[in-house]
Amino acid sequence: MESAIIMFVFLSVVVGGYLLPSIIACFRHHPNGAAIFVLNAFAGWSFGGWLIALVWAVIHFRADSA
Repeated sequence: MESAIIMFVFLSVVVGGYLLPSIIACFRHHPNGAAIFVLNAFAGWSFGGWLIALVWAVIHFRADSA
């Protein structure tokens, strides 16, 4: 039973870390959030794709003033 809990926590941390750029984009209401998610989902397995998605998610964007 204890090993199942440890495995659940471990997998939650791994999946959360993998999807971190998408989570950040979602919470920031990034206008390109869907594109960041697609990049993260399909290229996030490589460190370069994950890093590009992370930078894109945290980069400052200007909200429309209209």
